[in-house]
Amino acid sequence: MDPITLGIIVAVVLVLLMAIGTPIAFALGGVSLLALLYDRGLPELIYFGETFFDRIAEFGFVAIPMFILMGAAVASSPTGRDLYRSLDLWMGRLPGGLAVSNIGACTIFSALSGSSPATCAAIGKMGIPEMRNRGYPDGVAAGCIAAGGTLGILIPPSVTMIIYGISTETSIGRLFMAGIMPGLMLAGLFMIWTMIACRLEGGYNNPMSQTAERVKENIKANVDTNLKALVRVVPFLLVIAGILFALYGGVATPSEAAGVGAFLCVALAVLIYRMWQVKPIKLIMRDSLRESVMIMLVIATAEVFAYALSSMFITQTIAAAISDLDVNRWVLMGIINLFLLVAGFFLPPVAVIVMTAPILLPIILAANFDPYWFAVILTINLEIGLITPPVGLNLFIIKGIAPDISLRDILMGSLPYALCMVLGILLLCFFPGIALWLPNLIMG
Repeated sequence: MDPITLGIIVAVVLVLLMAIGTPIAFALGGVSLLALLYDRGLPELIYFGETFFDRIAEFGFVAIPMFILMGAAVASSPTGRDLYRSLDLWMGRLPGGLAVSNIGACTIFSALSGSSPATCAAIGKMGIPEMRNRGYPDGVAAGCIAAGGTLGILIPPSVTMIIYGISTETSIGRLFMAGIMPGLMLAGLFMIWTMIACRLEGGYNNPMSQTAERVKENIKANVDTNLKALVRVVPFLLVIAGILFALYGGVATPSEAAGVGAFLCVALAVLIYRMWQVKPIKLIMRDSLRESVMIMLVIATAEVFAYALSSMFITQTIAAAISDLDVNRWVLMGIINLFLLVAGFFLPPVAVIVMTAPILLPIILAANFDPYWFAVILTINLEIGLITPPVGLNLFIIKGIAPDISLRDILMGSLPYALCMVLGILLLCFFPGIALWLPNLIMG
């Protein structure tokens, strides 16, 4: 059987397994095992086990559970609440100010947690009820949180960037730096659309329709509380800044920086928010363990899947077919973007990166594209998948937070933000310096 036919069969079986609810890791592992048995026979089982364990035994992967632990410590503490209060104080007077402050809170919380679901849940639990109480439409309230949560996989420290760096053997510090400006650009685009959406929905500056005097009184009454809340957040931001400095300055490896950051964030959560009881600490460790095991299983089985495809010459055939396309390099990039967008509709970001990055990187380099710029493009494509069906993880998190908002309203409120991300990809294509200027400036 020729490699293309084999590849189609493998893809169909994988999609069917996921369609019936099989976890991603088990679907990848099961398809890989069947493919290897068909192609090589029983002796290939030895290489299945070796490939599985050799992949997750790499020292670089130590950074993943450490960054996850750091994010869990932040997500399990009232840091999101404090961020929300502080930003509402400063942005509340903008058109649609409360929704804009929620996006700002998502942006900062993304840097603290490095997790899209954690950002979506932590800010959404406070932001969505408050926005609805103040008269914001359900679509705006749900959409801005769902979209703001996606920034967790782009703004450093990002677990997906770590996985991309290990999979493609590129600098994790440089990847982190490349994600900063595009992350801020997307946050700015989200804020602009939010203000436009609020104008379109009702033409209001603030849905509470308060007089200027009443607004001033509320600000004065809340300023002390909100400033204290901001002070409690600052130590966590300093930890993130220290981690980035250690990585970019060559002071520590990603694993070392992640270990120190995890310890400091857990310690700060305990000291600042007085989380002395066993239960919250246990919750932090439980959430970290669950997410770490899930990601490592996906990485290991995706590596076996990639090995199976390579052993049957499926990967090489597809890569050669793409490389042989006699098209402009930007047309090639458009095809790759379309492929990543469709993959992101069905697969989580970790699985897409582990499965596709090693295949696509040689093609990207051959077309004279920068691998760090491409990492940002890839990540934004995967962000779109987080707020679009059929998987749309953030959509279902919002549905869990506000079950009385229909999934249709959540989806319709989120789609304009997906278009903002498409605009962000186009801006990066026209102005690649948005992603490359900062890493080139600092790291040469």
